[in-house]
Amino acid sequence: MTRQAAVLGHPIAHSLSPLLHAAAYEHLGLDADYRRIDVEESSLQEFLRGEGAAPGWLGWSVTMPLKAAMVSAVDHPSARVTALGVLNTVVHGPAGTPEGARMLSGENTDVDGIVAALGEAGLHQASSSSRGSFGIIGAGATATAALAAASELGYTQVRSYARSVQRGLELEPVAAALGLRLSVAQLSGLPHDLAGTDELPATHDLSAIHDLDTGRGNSGQLDAVVSTLPPRAADEIAATLPRLDRPIPLLDVAYDPWPSLLASSWEAGGGRVVSGLVMLLHQAVKQVELFSAATSTPAGELSAESHAQMVAKMRRAIGL
Repeated sequence: MTRQAAVLGHPIAHSLSPLLHAAAYEHLGLDADYRRIDVEESSLQEFLRGEGAAPGWLGWSVTMPLKAAMVSAVDHPSARVTALGVLNTVVHGPAGTPEGARMLSGENTDVDGIVAALGEAGLHQASSSSRGSFGIIGAGATATAALAAASELGYTQVRSYARSVQRGLELEPVAAALGLRLSVAQLSGLPHDLAGTDELPATHDLSAIHDLDTGRGNSGQLDAVVSTLPPRAADEIAATLPRLDRPIPLLDVAYDPWPSLLASSWEAGGGRVVSGLVMLLHQAVKQVELFSAATSTPAGELSAESHAQMVAKMRRAIGL
């Protein structure tokens, strides 16, 4: 029987996930049909009781506006999902689950995508003696994944740059659950922090840890920035970015159009830039590993050479 998988969300016609998954399943020799299914938040329960309850599913990729709404629908959210309150992956199984029964596991592979994308831009595990701060632009579902990525990369201090400081404050419970110290600034404060000047912008420090805002020191430096804003939403600050004194990596999760104004200005100022397409690739690689784990050809058990070939095929499928 052909196994089924899909990306769920609304709107969904633009999703590149089918290209990524099709390339992976072809490499694995896995008979799987991956498609787009338009599901609005208001119709999620209808989908879960109907088409989503049919047998033969490997799993679902989950995009907006379902990332938070789907959490309550899974039987086993991962520790990561529990901390973040959002997911992007639902796995069906395991194999051998009695007919008519359904067990759903939730994961957030956006975190894996962010970590891997920043790795391609030169950012790797931070040591306690060298790490500064991790910057995040925006305060939505992807920003929470960026918080988890910061934690997994060894950072303890994160600075959120939000168009609304009040919205940025909503990240505080997630940061606390991850053991991160979070400070929030207006988006307009990012150029100031990149320049490393002494005059301080308006900020709200949630943890009373003032080294992010006072002495620049090591902890005041931004080691990396992830922009989680929608396409063109960061255009307003692109023209205000300073010349960087070191090649700070930027992951801009918005990839259409590409390069974004933010990415172009960042690179012109001496920074390293990585596209959201790279994040999309790597989060899909992890999804494929999870979806195929209980099949006869699990991607997670491929040889290093074969796994690299699979990733290369997925990369080419989206023009990277």
